[in-house]
Amino acid sequence: MPKVLISDKLSPAAAQIFRDRGVEVDIKTGLSKDELLAIIADYDGLAIRSNTKVTAEVLAAATKLKVVGRAGIGVDNVDIPAATARGVVVMNTPFGNSITTAEHAIAMMFAVARDIPAANASTQAGKWEKNRFMGVELYAKTLGLIGAGNIGSIVADRAQGLKMQVVAYDPFLTPERALEMGVTKVELDELFARADFITLHTPLTDGTRNIINADSIAKMKDGVRIINCARGGLIVEEDLLAALNSGKVARAALDVFAVEPAKENILFGNENVVCTPHLGASTTEAQENVALQVAEQMSAYLVDGAVSNALNMPSVTAEEAPRLRPYMKLAAQLGSLAGKLSAEVGIRKVTIEYEGNAAKLNTRPLTAIALQGLLGPIMPSVNMVNAPVIAKERNIAVADTKLEAAGDYQTLMRITVEMDGKTRSVCGTLFADSHPRIVSIKGISVEAEVTPHMLYVTNHDKPGFIGALGTILGDAGINIATFNLGRAVAGEEAICLVAVDGAIPADVVEKVRAIPQVKQAQALDF
Repeated sequence: MPKVLISDKLSPAAAQIFRDRGVEVDIKTGLSKDELLAIIADYDGLAIRSNTKVTAEVLAAATKLKVVGRAGIGVDNVDIPAATARGVVVMNTPFGNSITTAEHAIAMMFAVARDIPAANASTQAGKWEKNRFMGVELYAKTLGLIGAGNIGSIVADRAQGLKMQVVAYDPFLTPERALEMGVTKVELDELFARADFITLHTPLTDGTRNIINADSIAKMKDGVRIINCARGGLIVEEDLLAALNSGKVARAALDVFAVEPAKENILFGNENVVCTPHLGASTTEAQENVALQVAEQMSAYLVDGAVSNALNMPSVTAEEAPRLRPYMKLAAQLGSLAGKLSAEVGIRKVTIEYEGNAAKLNTRPLTAIALQGLLGPIMPSVNMVNAPVIAKERNIAVADTKLEAAGDYQTLMRITVEMDGKTRSVCGTLFADSHPRIVSIKGISVEAEVTPHMLYVTNHDKPGFIGALGTILGDAGINIATFNLGRAVAGEEAICLVAVDGAIPADVVEKVRAIPQVKQAQALDF
């Protein structure tokens, strides 16, 4: 009988689910690191929230461990690469607390509109300061939504119930999905210019880190109110403080901070700031939902081998895995390349085509991992299980087709991304049935192996380009590993993929873009 340890406080119903599914369960919360290390070897599964730290050391001691289940979304307390290396599945429950987090954002919006926390403290101190707390209505105000995914869409719905106008910025938000949500899709600068209230509901990525800073605040309305119940790193706290002190930002409500637990912070004590200790998911209903979900998922895996909401493992059977492995790698690379080349454009449709040997396989996990790669550049929390759900939420049409007859290659995968006014495709194959290769981009033949650091360039096929590119990379001390060039017609558009030995600095990419023949240049890190 498999055995699970619940090491953080979960609903008692979770333990009963384990028992009902034939899984033995122990509940031992508040363990020190040494106490956990001493007992973890006895367990097949570990159910946690945010307190337990599943480090490489813990995983090394967990000789029987098969699955770690996180009741909630964030897995910052789990060393996922170490878990993967040891064959331990890491699961989370990505949708169990969406309503709760959205409602907290709405509550924070009311708090900064009517100064409720400060008015409460003043009144209970025996004061009666009616004139001091002059609030603003939410009615007819414009709410700027940064991030229109699952939580953001719920916030938009609640705000519309308050008769607010909602504008939304999200690179993945299609016009059809915006219409369905009843929001106006805008670019970020327009959102800053129009919004009376701004609320953030986006993951923390390289593209969203410090998205609220001195420059962006300068583009906002005077007296704007900012709410953040997403991730602390989205806001430069020093810039927000300066804007609060100057009056540019009237109020701010923060549930998350750059450093947590936030025992001290430069924003604490400011009378124009409302703070809560990361309470977004803290309701009885949400905690019940995520606890039940993680127990169901872990039980299904330990008893039946079924995998859902796994962050580090494809949803495939043990029999399929060896045969699918090289195809999974190819699908991930093609999806990632397509995503990196499309990250700043709203995606409307994705078509994945399988030809030859690839068409004879179970392609569902291949499609899922290709979507994960496609959505991954701006959504690091996406995995092959929730990628189709996220695509559906964002009204991205997904189609896959199979053609068992082989063409020029015994096996071929093609991903075609349709965007507003643009279509982009990438194709790949397997050499010797196991080595992934890119064979075309945008219909132009270019054979290349995906490496950790690459430079993608589209250029006019004119003399002098290759020499200029090589000089720029050489002057920057960047060594070229492979250089792959393709063109459709002599003298017209060409594509090159350059594999290099290290990351390419942004200033070097700008120099490449300045070459007269270059139309587009982008550094790619895989």
